[in-house]
Amino acid sequence: MNKYGVILAAGKGTRMRSLDVNKSKVAFEILGKPLVGYVLDSLSYAEVDNTVVITGFGREETEKIVGDRAKCAEQKEINGTAKAVEAASGYLSGKEGTTIVMCGDTPLIRGETVKELFDYHIKNGNDMTVATMILSNPTGYGRILRSGDDEIVAIREHKDCAPNELAINEVNSGLYIFNNKLLFEYLSEIEPNNAQHEYYLTDIVTIFKNHKNKIGAFVVEDAEEMSGINDRKQLAYAAKVLQNRINDKWMLNGVTIQDPRSTYIGPEVTIEPDTIIAPNTSILGNSKVGKGNIVGPNSYLLNAVIGDNNKVLSSWLTDFTCGNENEIGPYTKTRAGTVLENNCRVGNFVELKDAHFHNGVKCAHLTYIGDAEVGDKTNIGCGTITANYDGFNKTRTSIGKECFVGSGTIMVAPINLEDQTFTAAGSTITKDVKTDTMAIARARQVDLEHGYTTFRAKAKAKKEAALAEKAGK
Repeated sequence: MNKYGVILAAGKGTRMRSLDVNKSKVAFEILGKPLVGYVLDSLSYAEVDNTVVITGFGREETEKIVGDRAKCAEQKEINGTAKAVEAASGYLSGKEGTTIVMCGDTPLIRGETVKELFDYHIKNGNDMTVATMILSNPTGYGRILRSGDDEIVAIREHKDCAPNELAINEVNSGLYIFNNKLLFEYLSEIEPNNAQHEYYLTDIVTIFKNHKNKIGAFVVEDAEEMSGINDRKQLAYAAKVLQNRINDKWMLNGVTIQDPRSTYIGPEVTIEPDTIIAPNTSILGNSKVGKGNIVGPNSYLLNAVIGDNNKVLSSWLTDFTCGNENEIGPYTKTRAGTVLENNCRVGNFVELKDAHFHNGVKCAHLTYIGDAEVGDKTNIGCGTITANYDGFNKTRTSIGKECFVGSGTIMVAPINLEDQTFTAAGSTITKDVKTDTMAIARARQVDLEHGYTTFRAKAKAKKEAALAEKAGK
């Protein structure tokens, strides 16, 4: 049976209070992933064949987020959930199969729950299935109205409920499954006869009933899964739920997380067993962490690929790749394109950008290496800089194997230091250096007798003259 999905993502999210008027609600992120991305993941888990995301406010940003994971259809007039679903008719109308309709701001929905809902719907031969919840405080939710024989006859929005209906604690979750052909056939029968004068998708329950179609209810055991995001407070709550879920998964898979409350791991991250994650660490994006690593404390990894048995201490690593048995940090920062092979040491206050360190390179502290290739077992001294930008272009520095770059060296790119070369401390290197050569590029030291007192006397006289001139005015 064909499975289709419709994700409602046209809302503006006014209560998010964003200054970006073009940002849709579903574009807000949790652990680096937009809300709608979590919903798309749940449909992928349930093996939904084709999905249509309904866009509206912030259409361009939403479409960019969705990419090739689903088709997009615009709801040009925001006038109710039924009209939102109708916007997908160009893709789905008349097709045989089963369609799930869900909200794009429900990141806590599990793929397992979506799959169970499909299975329930198909097994029971339903034409429509409503996912419901039992809440102790149902305020604000649409109530599930049942007949004397316990069949669903309608969903009544909170604002339209009679006093006796407000006491019902079984509520609509906003998640439905339909016979696809019947769904798009019946949408035209919905009228805006409600307090909001909108076209409610919930009214389709009565229409399915009037056509004598079979309607079922699937009670979601964990109502938290159905939580929608309407403001920043709810966003933070959902983030904490997802943080706990992800951390629990990795701990049960052999990863030590010393303080789960201060550890943030993105949904696309992979980590192998026997890695230890110390407090105040974030690992986000498409990061991949191998086995036996120590990461943190106070580290941030984004799209980083870490091999095995590395130490990453108090460092900020972005778009970074390293092999095995490296030591990084504390206070190392990497930017796009940086690669460490094996057995490297990169230490305090070192910044690397598009730098490739081969095996055994040491770069201990207070250094910037950008747009550079560094050969095996080379040592980079403290305070070294590759001057890679001339105001117009960035050019590369090449440093060979077993080189010793003295402290305070400035290498002005483009430049090539061949294997087994030496630069004297404090040198500014502007020419290529040949193998087995020491490069010294600095002025000779000149000592002036009584230079200290002479300089101080001149400085004092200059200051006194300035004060006198100011007083004379």
